[in-house]
Amino acid sequence: MNPLLHKLHPYPFQKFGKILGEIKPSQEYPLIRLSIGEPQHKTPKVILNALTDNLTHIAHYPTTQGSPELRSTIKHWIESRFGMGDIDPEHEILPVNGTREALFALGQVVLPPNDPDSVVIMPNPFYQIYEGAALLSGATPRFLNLGTGTSQGWQLGQLDVKTWNHTKLLYVCNPGNPTGHVMPLSEWKELFEYSDKYGFIIASDECYSEIYFDETSPPLGALTAAKLLGRDLSRLVVFGSLSKRSNVPGMRSGFVCGDAAVLKQFLLYRTYHGSAMSPAVQGASIAAWSDEAHVIANRSLYRDKFNSFINQLTPHCSIHYPAAGFYVWLRTPINDVEFAKQLYTKCGVVVLPGSLVARDAHGINPGQNHVRIALVAKQEDCDNAAQRMVSLLSAGFD
Repeated sequence: MNPLLHKLHPYPFQKFGKILGEIKPSQEYPLIRLSIGEPQHKTPKVILNALTDNLTHIAHYPTTQGSPELRSTIKHWIESRFGMGDIDPEHEILPVNGTREALFALGQVVLPPNDPDSVVIMPNPFYQIYEGAALLSGATPRFLNLGTGTSQGWQLGQLDVKTWNHTKLLYVCNPGNPTGHVMPLSEWKELFEYSDKYGFIIASDECYSEIYFDETSPPLGALTAAKLLGRDLSRLVVFGSLSKRSNVPGMRSGFVCGDAAVLKQFLLYRTYHGSAMSPAVQGASIAAWSDEAHVIANRSLYRDKFNSFINQLTPHCSIHYPAAGFYVWLRTPINDVEFAKQLYTKCGVVVLPGSLVARDAHGINPGQNHVRIALVAKQEDCDNAAQRMVSLLSAGFD
C-alpha cells in the first residue's frame, strides 16, 4: 500500500458526523441540512434534454482532450465572462470531470514525487482536496490564514523566504470557500509577483465564480486579473465548473484553462489516468456553457435566500453577505463545535463547524468560533433554519 495514504485526514463531514452520532437530534423539528455545499436547485431542462439527446454517443470512446466543439464552447464562454479573447482551445483548455478530481490530479503532475522539501501553499480555512493533493504526492502543505477577523485576504508575509523558495504549487479558492472572499486586483498583482519571483504554479479554483449577488459586478477571476496586469498565462491554471453554476453536481463537468506547457503534461497524465469525459456529458456541457439564462435565474434564487436569511439574523448576531458563493461564514458566540451541536440538538439544523475546515497554523485555527452555513436548500427550509437559529440565539446556550 502507498505509505503516504496514512497521512490523509478524515473529511470534515466524517469528523462532524462522528460527533453528531454521539448525541440526539432535535425531537421537535425535522432536520434541515445546511452543512454540505451540494446545489439543490433544479437542473435546467436545456441541460437534461442535451444529456438525453447525446446518449447515443456513448457507443464511442471519448478522447481525453474532449471534443473540439466543447473546447470551443468553453473558449467562447471564457471570452464572454473574463474578457480573454486570445485563449487557444487546442492547447490552453481541457475538459475535466469536475474541479475536485482535477485539483487533486494537478498536484500529482506538477510536484516532484515524494519530496517533503517541496511546499504546497493553500488558504486556511480550505478545501481539503488541496491538502490531500500535497500529502499524497509527498510534499509538505503550508497554510496562509484567511478570515481571521482582521483580514479575509491573502497575507503572503505570514510565510518566510525559505518556505517560498521551496514552494512548487499554490492553491487559490476564489471566490473563497468558506469565507466568500473575492480577491481584488491588488491581491492578484502581489500573488503573481511572488509566482514570478519564486517560480511556483498558481492553481485558481473558481468553482463558485458564478454565484454572486450584483449582476453588474461579477467576481474578478485570475484570467481577467492576468489580462488587466498585462500578463500571459505562465504558471497559471484556472479551474471552472458547472456544478454550482448550472446545478449539475452529479454530472461532474468542468474545465481547466491556463499555461499550455503545464496543460500539455496534464493531458499526458490524464490520458494514462483514464480521465476522459463521457460523450453524453460533453454534449450536455456544451448546452450548459452556451446558456446564461438559467445561470441568472439561479443567482436570483440564491439572492432571495440570502436576503431573507441575513435579514432575519442581523438583529441577533454579527452576520454579513459574502462577496460571492453560497456560504454564510458566521461568527459564533460560543465554541463553534458546541454551537453546531446545540443547533442540532435543539433546532434540528446541521451546519459545519469552522474549526473542522481549517488547521492550526501561525498560532491559531482561523476557523474557530465560526460555522459554515450552505444556503443550498429550498427557500422554505432556509427560512425555517434562520427562524430556529434566532430562537437559539435569543434563548441562550447551555
